Amino acid sequence: MRFTRKALAAVALVATMGAALAADPIKIGVSGPFTGGSSSMGVSMRDGVRLATDEINKAGGVLGRQLVLVERDDEAKNERGVQIAQELINKEKVAVTVGFINTGVALASQRFYQEAKIPVMNNVATGSAITHQFDDQSENYIFRNAAHDSIQAPMVVEEAVTRRGYKKVAILADSTNYGQLGREDLEKALALKGIKAVAVEKFNIKDVDMTPQLLKAKEAGAEVVLTYGIGPELAQIAGGMTKLGWKVPMIGSWTLSMANFIDNAGPGGEGARMPQTFIQEPTTPKRQSFIIAYLKVFSPKNNRIDSPVSAAQGYDSVYLLAAAIKQAGSTDGPKIKAALEDLKTPVEGVVTTYIHPFTAKDHDAITVNIPVFGEVKGQRVVYAYPDDFKKASEVRLKDASAKGALTVKK
Repeated sequence: MRFTRKALAAVALVATMGAALAADPIKIGVSGPFTGGSSSMGVSMRDGVRLATDEINKAGGVLGRQLVLVERDDEAKNERGVQIAQELINKEKVAVTVGFINTGVALASQRFYQEAKIPVMNNVATGSAITHQFDDQSENYIFRNAAHDSIQAPMVVEEAVTRRGYKKVAILADSTNYGQLGREDLEKALALKGIKAVAVEKFNIKDVDMTPQLLKAKEAGAEVVLTYGIGPELAQIAGGMTKLGWKVPMIGSWTLSMANFIDNAGPGGEGARMPQTFIQEPTTPKRQSFIIAYLKVFSPKNNRIDSPVSAAQGYDSVYLLAAAIKQAGSTDGPKIKAALEDLKTPVEGVVTTYIHPFTAKDHDAITVNIPVFGEVKGQRVVYAYPDDFKKASEVRLKDASAKGALTVKK
């Protein structure tokens, strides 16, 4: 009888330990710049991630387990990103990671996740090479739900050249990987139109005087300035143009929507246009609930999300990973990757409703039919065209056939 009691006690102990183990939280790494010039994007992304995580946890979590965020500030520095990746993998034992705002940080850091077979969901960094960095390997653990530069650059050129008729184009791009890779994409898109930029100028992070670059563009007869940059330097371009009395349009990548551009550029930023996957307007019930919740929880200045695109994509990235973990029934990296590549259930996000967003050979969720054009107006980003507002009010699903071509509604 004594043996039976001991046996029962042992069984009970094992069961209790198993239940406790099953209830261990699922760790998600969050890496981005939460300080410095890129912090508008990083903090907005992080807050979107926090909002989604809180919603999922309140609904019971994933696999009966709570999600726990392990957040790290990479300061937009490649070496810091590398250090964080190793820490999240080896010390924190994260199941997955989200984030990366800066293309250079992503390219330097995500190789460690690739080696560890831990999925990465890039939710802001847009360098075209990011999801193709490991194309030479049999498996790829790098995913993204942001509009990459091979989508954005042709959109920018289409807006400037086809829609608005400018033929003399200047390019101003920062010296980061993001800026220079984007500049290459702009030049390729212009070449397809038979156009060569009349001026191609570079600037560095923390530059405060763009006069030399702007004068070269002006003297070359540029009718429009195309930009690719990641920080408040974009505002210095707008401010420099104002000081020179040079009034030509600014059209650039999505970062022209950031608060630190809009606020610092002032009147000089009015009219700037950029591709956007999300604009802070309640065009669908999902976007309305997201905006209301974000403003209530985080109380941003003037009820304006600093970087709406970053917040929305950060939010959606958590729901995509949660769906994959649920489908996989596991936090094992290869199983999560396999689930992402074949998601069975649609994921309703803020940017779009994701239906089979990834395949084994395609790890980018966003296609050219999804982004619209935003415009800075009254210190906010609004829809540049009525057709874009209408488009945003519809459910925009991934269109694989749109990968290689850009169609613009007239």
